[in-house]
Amino acid sequence: MSLSIEQKLNQKLEKIFQELELDAKFAFVKPSDRPDLSDFQCNGALALAKTLHKNPREIAGSIAERLKADNDIAAVSVDGPGFININLHNGFIGALADSMAQDERFGCEKSANPSKIVMDFGGPNVAKALHVGHLRSAVVGESIRRIEQFIGNEVVSDVHFGDWGTPMGLIIAEIIRHDGNLDKVETYDVAAISAFYKQANIRCKEDETAKETARQITADLQSGNPEYRKAWKYLRDVSVADVKKIYAELDAHFDLWLGESDAHEACGEVIKLAQEKGLSEVDDGATIIRLPETNKPMPPVILVKSDGGVGYQVTDIATIKMRVEDLHADEIIYVVDKRQTLHFEQVFQVAQMLGIAENIKLTHIGFGTVNGADGKPFKTRDGGVMNLEDLIELSKEKVRQSMPQPGEVEGYGADEIEKLVSQIALGAIKFQDLKNNIGSGYVFELEDFAKFDGKTGPYIQYAIARINSILRKAKAQNLTEGDIVIENDDERSLALKLLQFGNIIFRAHEEKEPSVITDYAYTLAQNFSNFYNTCPIMTAQTAEIAASRLKLARLVRDMLKQLLYLLGIEAPEAMLKA
Repeated sequence: MSLSIEQKLNQKLEKIFQELELDAKFAFVKPSDRPDLSDFQCNGALALAKTLHKNPREIAGSIAERLKADNDIAAVSVDGPGFININLHNGFIGALADSMAQDERFGCEKSANPSKIVMDFGGPNVAKALHVGHLRSAVVGESIRRIEQFIGNEVVSDVHFGDWGTPMGLIIAEIIRHDGNLDKVETYDVAAISAFYKQANIRCKEDETAKETARQITADLQSGNPEYRKAWKYLRDVSVADVKKIYAELDAHFDLWLGESDAHEACGEVIKLAQEKGLSEVDDGATIIRLPETNKPMPPVILVKSDGGVGYQVTDIATIKMRVEDLHADEIIYVVDKRQTLHFEQVFQVAQMLGIAENIKLTHIGFGTVNGADGKPFKTRDGGVMNLEDLIELSKEKVRQSMPQPGEVEGYGADEIEKLVSQIALGAIKFQDLKNNIGSGYVFELEDFAKFDGKTGPYIQYAIARINSILRKAKAQNLTEGDIVIENDDERSLALKLLQFGNIIFRAHEEKEPSVITDYAYTLAQNFSNFYNTCPIMTAQTAEIAASRLKLARLVRDMLKQLLYLLGIEAPEAMLKA
């Protein structure tokens, strides 16, 4: 495994720092704030000056003198209060890029201390179609899952199905009201089940008796009523099958399809543990745990409601217990709407108080909403919440408008065109979502998101397809790859951008922020475009230069495909336009 360019330079600096008896923790570089002046900079002298009580320029000067003796470094200067600016020899850059081109991981090392991570994202509910609010959970969660796997962590993903609360009682009660019993329950499809749920919600808002009936059915279901359990299993299975189709289209992968129901027994264990530890108390008929207040008020966590039902948060606490004991998680990551932040703060704190998550990292990645042009959560034309399936179809229809008709392009019949439409539409949806900071909401722009230019998914896909075409032409002309040789500024800029790959991946991992990857993929594609416009391959001055540029092009293609994979986006072999 080859080292990244930053790691190579850091090794050089560490050796110098040790020779000068300086603290090596400051021996690291970063890409220059002024790329017009240098490739990298080291600011360690400024930090050292505070502890050594010396002039930072003096410290920087002694470091710079040793760097100048390194054959890989073209120029070193000390600027400002003590910044060390470093320019690299083209030969060094080319050799590192060449090494990267031979490595399927592009020089990105795996984590030295891999963890087992359980990821909780998705969060669908029985009898509810996935809506636009589920988009970010699936898209962001899947990207983070892939990033974590790429850096070497073992990841177990769980959809955490909402299948055990009041909605189940509402549906069963409404079916009984409609049919008189549950004999016909297994004849209903997901649309009918959803309709029962909507009607039950309306009824219970107007009728306290209906609400109490649904509550009692929920309690009986959770207590083991066999008739209700049989109906529940069918309702759950139908709902799971329905949402699996959408998640499959989104290419969101779940290892486990567990639900709230799977934590039912563990909920009792959590309640008992809280009593044994003396952490619970009865308040107004409910069993609660009070949380210590720090910088803001923290409402108590309700373990058992006054009506005897289990509190909403207990299920999540019990699920943490199961994930630690059964899955042996080192870290549990939740990708859930940021409006649930207080809920997770309470859940995590109780899990720590009960001792069920000792030395376990608990992380809530809260995302913002998908909004319409008015800045409010995205709606249908009649003001309802848009189903995710409908949003995907709207996006596909937008892409179809730019596609040729089946048969107009050789090798592209109806099936091939539709596959391409799906790849572009879903790539556009995901890239538009992931290019935004997770915590921020964003406006879903149906008119702009599928453009082949600008910071969009199709732009990156088109860059890959363009390079595929170049590689096919090169093969037809019997042109083969050779050693990467850097001879001009555009080659140099492209190679330096490629050499940032490893740091970008680990930054995306550390920050749990896929937008770091979208930014990098976009600028890399732009750099390639500049390179290709000024650095011809087929008509290069010499065969050696042509072979070098061909390898650079192939490396860009391979890396862009990897970056899109980490975003959950497919890369079509070719892109078509009407």
